Amino acid sequence: QVQLVESGGGLVQPGGSLRLSCAASGSIASIIAMGWYRQAPGKQRELVATIASGGSTDYADSVKGRFTIARDNAKNTVYLKMNSLKPEDTAVYYCHAARILVNTKFNYWGQGTQVTVSS
Repeated sequence: QVQLVESGGGLVQPGGSLRLSCAASGSIASIIAMGWYRQAPGKQRELVATIASGGSTDYADSVKGRFTIARDNAKNTVYLKMNSLKPEDTAVYYCHAARILVNTKFNYWGQGTQVTVSS
């Protein structure tokens, strides 16, 4: 099992910045990727950014150039730095981890943290 605990959400004005953190614990040795997804009211959950165990990253087009995903292996923590925030970035942000065990992929989710961009 993998446990994910998020922090760092909140209310910010348009153009502002926030940094989300996701601390992983448990069976983390077999995690192949971690990332962030978000879900706005009435919308489906969507990918925001991912970082693979090898360090490669991927971003949704809507956040490229504004958001940066990074990890601290010593702390088993993944971060999402969000700059130039827009009202449309308002959503619940979920940390995600993918783990491979005996050729089977398992997905784990955090509890979610609210990000609200509003003046």
